[in-house]
Amino acid sequence: MTGLILWWVLSADSTSTFFPPLQDIVTRLYELWIVGDTKEMLRPSLTHFAIGYGSAGVLGVGLGALLWRFRRTNDAVSPLLYFIYVIPAPAILPAVIAVMGIESGMKVTIIILAAIWPTLLNTIDGMRGIDPIKLDTAKVMHMSPLHTVRSVVLPGAMPQIMAGLRHSLQISVIMMVVSELVASTSGIGFFILDAQQRFAFTDMWTGIIVLALIGSALTFLFIAVERVVLGWYIGARAVEEKG
Repeated sequence: MTGLILWWVLSADSTSTFFPPLQDIVTRLYELWIVGDTKEMLRPSLTHFAIGYGSAGVLGVGLGALLWRFRRTNDAVSPLLYFIYVIPAPAILPAVIAVMGIESGMKVTIIILAAIWPTLLNTIDGMRGIDPIKLDTAKVMHMSPLHTVRSVVLPGAMPQIMAGLRHSLQISVIMMVVSELVASTSGIGFFILDAQQRFAFTDMWTGIIVLALIGSALTFLFIAVERVVLGWYIGARAVEEKG
């Protein structure tokens, strides 16, 4: 809030084309995104984000659980996984476009390819950290592998899984925009780039602010879900700190 107040005050007398007064930006934001039709630009962006992030989360947890279960396979593919993980996702965008074209499938795919890794690797690390005594107890109780994963492994690894999902959320938002900066005709990323190329810098700033608001809203929503999912863990940590 302090930053916005400073921006409003310091930019009030600005005559720069590139950095217009915040008051002008807010007025234009209302005209374009509130009462205008520009908000339709959000529909494809949020659709790609939802499908890409959701798929990355499901695949990351699922593949992570499988690799944890089959240790030899995990040991064999781990070097390859970490090799791919360190490749910047925007660097593979031209290759994905060459293979898939510029339609929605490309945008969803690049989000998945970028966002799956934090969840996948955190899932593996979280499951590796499960207390062996708990796993031995599950064997003694003749619990099936699926029941063991659902009742013992996933709850124990959930704090790290949620940390991976939060990181994946940030990457998904970034790649949602990056995928729309190249050969695209819709989406908020396209709007921002198109406004910049038309020298409509006030419009460009409105897109940036809307994107920041979307990112903040998604983060707060995730935090709310995280508090519900990890309520038992947060409570246990609070008790430990008091003790």
